[in-house]
Amino acid sequence: MVMLSVASAVAGCSSGDSTASKTPGPTAPNVSAPPPNAPTPAGPVPVATPAREAQPCDVDLAAPEIATAVSALPRDPRSNQGWSPEPLAGNYNECAPLSVVIVKANTNAQNPNTRAVMFHLGQFIPSGVPDTYGFNGIDNAVTTGDTVALRYSSGAPGLDSVVKFRWNGNGVELIGNTPG
Repeated sequence: MVMLSVASAVAGCSSGDSTASKTPGPTAPNVSAPPPNAPTPAGPVPVATPAREAQPCDVDLAAPEIATAVSALPRDPRSNQGWSPEPLAGNYNECAPLSVVIVKANTNAQNPNTRAVMFHLGQFIPSGVPDTYGFNGIDNAVTTGDTVALRYSSGAPGLDSVVKFRWNGNGVELIGNTPG
């Protein structure tokens, strides 16, 4: 009799049956929507966020606006080359009244010419900017949202200088030149 029940149990299983197909899967918890006008839970609701992305008002030296602006610049007067879109320094920020990037001539020369490219609220300022050739850094200690302090450093003692530019509401003006 035992042989008969084992044989019938084995005969009941076909090749298409499997334990996995007969095992029930996990069920989702029964969650119902809160009724209308129900009070919301107190405190902030935690939200999972992916890796931090650049915020619009962060400094972003990889912003596409930089490459677009650099491509619109006239060639370097010294080498007759275009400009490299990769900034050497900068504080480009689409929310700042005045921000800047420093780029170099796209040449293999040992000391390529540099220039500052200025932006107002993330938009390239193509004209009306005082001469900005030769700068190679930014003095972040005195740079603010509407003022940029560009540094020229030759490496020789006593020859460094800082030149400040400010957005005056209508354009860029030179407001100071001090020894660095």
